[in-house]
Amino acid sequence: MRSGVVAYTSGCTFLFFAHPYPYIMNKLKLLFYFLVLALAFPACSGSDDDDNDDGGGGGGQVLPSNVNANIPTDERAVTRLEFPKLKDGNNVVLVYRVSDNSSYDRDRVNYSVEWDCDKKSQRWSCYQMHSGYTGEYSRVVDGYLFDRQLPSGAYWTTDYFYGSGYDHGHICPNADRKYSYDANYQTFYLTNMQPQYRKFNGFSTTGSDQGRGLWVRLEERLRGWTPTAATDTLYVCKGGTIDRESDIIGRIQGKLIVPRYFFVACLMKNSQGYKAIGFYMEQKNEWATNANLADYAMTIDELEKKTGIDFFCNLPDDIENDRESTMSPRAWGL
Repeated sequence: MRSGVVAYTSGCTFLFFAHPYPYIMNKLKLLFYFLVLALAFPACSGSDDDDNDDGGGGGGQVLPSNVNANIPTDERAVTRLEFPKLKDGNNVVLVYRVSDNSSYDRDRVNYSVEWDCDKKSQRWSCYQMHSGYTGEYSRVVDGYLFDRQLPSGAYWTTDYFYGSGYDHGHICPNADRKYSYDANYQTFYLTNMQPQYRKFNGFSTTGSDQGRGLWVRLEERLRGWTPTAATDTLYVCKGGTIDRESDIIGRIQGKLIVPRYFFVACLMKNSQGYKAIGFYMEQKNEWATNANLADYAMTIDELEKKTGIDFFCNLPDDIENDRESTMSPRAWGL
């Protein structure tokens, strides 16, 4: 399979080449691209999500007035609405594509990851949910996969999850990618995993120790929010805290980071416009069967302060500032 990689700015294409998925983009780009961008902005116009009213994905376009948007270079996907602001430093973006995804997403994007090459850990996974993301494929891999297209030395060559007492915690769940074999397969890359307690990530319905984890309950709720109208889309960014020592539980064998907190940022686009909500929860080794999810909800502005991540930066500034400062649990059925 191959994927097209397009450099976009405000609707103007100025570079095209093909590359096998997953595409790895180093954010330290050549000065040439920035010079081209500077020249391209005055001549172009765009919209907030590249005519994405059909729920079929699409790369999105950056408005010149959007001062905090990602700068598009050789990977158009970074201007999509699910993407947060990319972090400076030794990080790469992995965009996982599938060739049979065009009916669900015009850019054939399955999900994307920001990977910290120094910490050898993912910062977040982001993806879209709409009426097309259903199907028969579920957990097609019995095990977990190294992504060999990461730069040498940027990932652990041993799977330290095994025997650690922590689950391989999917960040983009395989249950959210049932529409094709390849889409489900890709969710089993270790780049999409974070260590999670079983009682946080899973559930038990047998024996004396029964319950449901806080994270799995929130993921189930997100699937319930998947729009049914063809014109609606839910944009999701999820991850664990890896940037501050106070926000991690520790390191497995002194290597693999275990986040202390996990977060979710959601943006819904439908016929009423946009609404957004964030969640931030401490990872604990205990069931949370009866916990009220609304207790962990907050505005996107609040979530950004806790995580240091600028979510939904590709929205036009007026919409972003308005939607990220307000939040109503009732509007989300909480």
